[in-house]
Amino acid sequence: MRHRKSRTVGHGALDRPPTGAAPSAEQSAIPDVLGRHLRVLFCGINPGRVSAAARAHFANPRNDFWRLLHEAGFTRRLLAPSEQWEALEDGVGVTNAAHRTTPGSSDLRRADFAGSAERLERLAHDFEPAWIAFVGKEAYRGVFGERVELGVQERTIGLTRVFTLPSTSPANAAVPWNKRLRWFRELARESHPVVRPAVRALLLDRRNRIFLHRFVRPNDPGVWFAPGGAVERGEHPADALRRELLEELRLEGVELGPWVWHRRHVWFWPGQNRILDTRERFAVARVPDVRSVKPTAYDSLFVGPDAREEHRWWTVEEIEQSDDEFAPRALALHLRTLLEEGPPAASIDVGR
Repeated sequence: MRHRKSRTVGHGALDRPPTGAAPSAEQSAIPDVLGRHLRVLFCGINPGRVSAAARAHFANPRNDFWRLLHEAGFTRRLLAPSEQWEALEDGVGVTNAAHRTTPGSSDLRRADFAGSAERLERLAHDFEPAWIAFVGKEAYRGVFGERVELGVQERTIGLTRVFTLPSTSPANAAVPWNKRLRWFRELARESHPVVRPAVRALLLDRRNRIFLHRFVRPNDPGVWFAPGGAVERGEHPADALRRELLEELRLEGVELGPWVWHRRHVWFWPGQNRILDTRERFAVARVPDVRSVKPTAYDSLFVGPDAREEHRWWTVEEIEQSDDEFAPRALALHLRTLLEEGPPAASIDVGR
C-alpha cells in the first residue's frame, strides 16, 4: 500500500520550538503548537495573563485543559503546560482564536477576532489537521460571529472537521468536571486513530546510498521516506516488507537484514479521511544492482491525483546538507551511526 507520509514534529523546550515546528503567530504572547496532519488542533479563546507570563497554553493551575486532555486519552501521560510541545507526539496541537492578552475573555472586543477565521482557514489548508476543536463556545463565536452548541459542527474548515468543547477556564466553574470530560471523550471517540503496524526497508546500494521517495503536490514538496507500507492482518512483518518492495519497486528476492529501528507517529490521511497511529519497523536490505529497483506508478487513491512521485539514491552527506524534509527527521544521524557502527543489539527508537 502506498501513501503520502505525514510531516510532524517532535518536542522541545518551552520557549524554543522543536526543529521544523511551524512558525507561531508573531502577535501572540504564546507560541502556537503546530505540526502537520494533527489528530486535533485545539483552539482556545486568547492568552490569559498567567499563560502569557509562562508562554504556555492553559497555564493557569486552575484550568482543567491538560488534565482533561489526558483523562480523555489524547495524551499518553499528563503534560504540564511547560511540556506543551510534547503534545505534538500524540497528534495534538494548540492555538488561540485571538492574540491579545487580557485578564479574562470578557475583556476581548470584536476587533480582537479580526482575521481569525481566515487564519484558521490557512492553518487548516497548510497543516491539514483532522479536527479543529474550539475550547469554549465563545472561542467559536469570536471567530465566526455566531452562537453554537457543543459537539460536532456541520461547518468544516476546508477538509477539517469542527468540534466545540466546554471552556476549561476556572471562570466556567458552573460546568462540572464530569460534563467537561464527557465532551472531551466524545471528541476523542470521533477522532480516534486507527493503529497501523507498518514496515520499511533501509535499501542500501554498494556505495551505502539509501533509496528514498516522496510525493510532491502543488505548494507541498513532500517528505523523503523509505519504501514499505502496512502489515496486513495475520501477515509476518518480513513477508509484508517483501510484498511492499515487490509492489512498489518490482524488487524480488530481497534478503532482509536485522530490524534496526522503530518509530511511532500519529497523522491524518486525507485520502481516506482517517487518523492513523502508525508503528513502523525498519529493516536493512542490500541491493547489489540499483537497476533492479524499478519504481511502479503510485495509486492516486492514496496520495491524490495532483501528486507526482520523486525518487533517488542519497548519500549520508547529501541528506545532511539538504534542506528537504526526511522521515524520520534525524535520518542522517541514525543512518550514519548504522553505517559506521553496524546494527544495534536491539531496535532503537528513531523518533519522528
